[in-house]
Amino acid sequence: MVAARKQDEDGLFTANGEGRAVALFRLVLSFMAVAMLAFVLVEGWRTWRDYRHAFANAENMVTNLARATSQHAEDAIRQVDAITAALTERIEGDGFDHLNRPRLHALLAQQRAIMPQLHGLFVFAPDGSWIVTDRAAIPPKANNGDRDYFIYHRTHTDRSVQIGSVVRSRTTGDLIIPISRRLDNPDGSFAGVMLGTIKVDWFVRYYGDFKIDERGALVLAKRDGTILVRRPFVEQVVGRSLANSEVFRNHLPYAAEGLADAVAVVDGTPRLYAYRALTSYPLVVEAGLSRESIIAPWRHDVIKSVTVLLLMLVGLAAFGWVVLRQLRERIAIERALHQAHQTLKSLALTDSLTGLGNRRRLDAVFEAELKRARRQGYPLALVMLDLDYFKLYNDRYGHLAGDQCLRRFAEIMQQALKRPADLAVRYGGEEFTVLLPDTDAAGAELVVEEIMQLLRRHAIPHAGSPLGLVSVSAGIAVGHPTRDACTTESLMASADAALYQAKRQGRDGYTVAAKLTVNAE
Repeated sequence: MVAARKQDEDGLFTANGEGRAVALFRLVLSFMAVAMLAFVLVEGWRTWRDYRHAFANAENMVTNLARATSQHAEDAIRQVDAITAALTERIEGDGFDHLNRPRLHALLAQQRAIMPQLHGLFVFAPDGSWIVTDRAAIPPKANNGDRDYFIYHRTHTDRSVQIGSVVRSRTTGDLIIPISRRLDNPDGSFAGVMLGTIKVDWFVRYYGDFKIDERGALVLAKRDGTILVRRPFVEQVVGRSLANSEVFRNHLPYAAEGLADAVAVVDGTPRLYAYRALTSYPLVVEAGLSRESIIAPWRHDVIKSVTVLLLMLVGLAAFGWVVLRQLRERIAIERALHQAHQTLKSLALTDSLTGLGNRRRLDAVFEAELKRARRQGYPLALVMLDLDYFKLYNDRYGHLAGDQCLRRFAEIMQQALKRPADLAVRYGGEEFTVLLPDTDAAGAELVVEEIMQLLRRHAIPHAGSPLGLVSVSAGIAVGHPTRDACTTESLMASADAALYQAKRQGRDGYTVAAKLTVNAE
């Protein structure tokens, strides 16, 4: 009786134990998940908040720097612009024959003394020789006729101020920015050039007063990307082009000011840039802080926080080690099931004979590609292809040979498609479809012609065809979703109609639905 009772208790213990184990598994797992998730979410939220604050502060800083430097550049150039405009009007009004050179020299010298950014003021004759300047004496045989700004004014009647690229002064050796105007005779003919020059060093010293990190940068450039001034200042960088930089290529054409996270083309440093185009002159300023200077303090704080969080998580992990081991086993099983599901899904979208996508694959992709084409404003091409006289091929050589022919044609299609986004599917029987995103009619024709040429090179015998070889006919339809109300159904219908048009016109060729012209070879 004692033995029986012991057996019953053991059985009950086993059943209850299993139930308690399951309950304990769920309880411990739930507790660990909630606790760990709470720790991670709180710390993650705080980390993300600090990260955004760090970048928000950096964005404000670079934006203010860009505004300050752009206003400084605009004011400096406007002053030189105003004085050259006034001097130009005075010189042309008085006439070159009545030019009072000593008085004009005194006026130029006075203006140069008043404006700290000025390197010099000059008046040049039509041949480039110096007429008058703010300097005490004109160097013998001084001539600026070979300078780019002089050549521009001599060959253009534009009277607006021109800001040139940095050149080196022939009198002082300083790097200067030329700001010039054309002088005209009363009859409108070229009379010379009025030039004011700004010292590059004046900008360099101004930029040097800003407290930014050692890898930060301040840039003043022309609208075409030519660098005029840069901090840190390296003379070899002056004159280099930023035309291929992120700001000039992808931001400035669309907005006169903004922010850009980019890698500098000059020194390869990742920076957060604020840029601003000057309102009155074709110049752009950029202010950039290195990503490292923004992230470093935040990263230091994150390391400390993560260390504490990891210690807490390790403690929880030690408490639930047995449960986690079971969980890993379960995850492994789920992964296996997921992989099997993905394999089945892939098989469902793949044609088993050719290895191409099947009609379901086309249906899954077509609508999404059409929406993307409408969003991004590019054309979408659809090609329907059909092997000529294929029923006769099967009747003559058998279905096994027919299957081999279909597989070889599928390999030819894959070989002709060059881009990952291009999709080739077996639509059904001997009919195939090619979807070509961002492709116009000419591009689609090139793809079809390459498929046909590759098929001809394979020279698959076909005694039932007038050509004696396996050939293919194709119909091309091109949709422009941004201007046409095209749909997947209309493109399919157009391509199918074009295919049958190619069939009617002799096969072994293709027809473009938009043009309804056939290229039969």
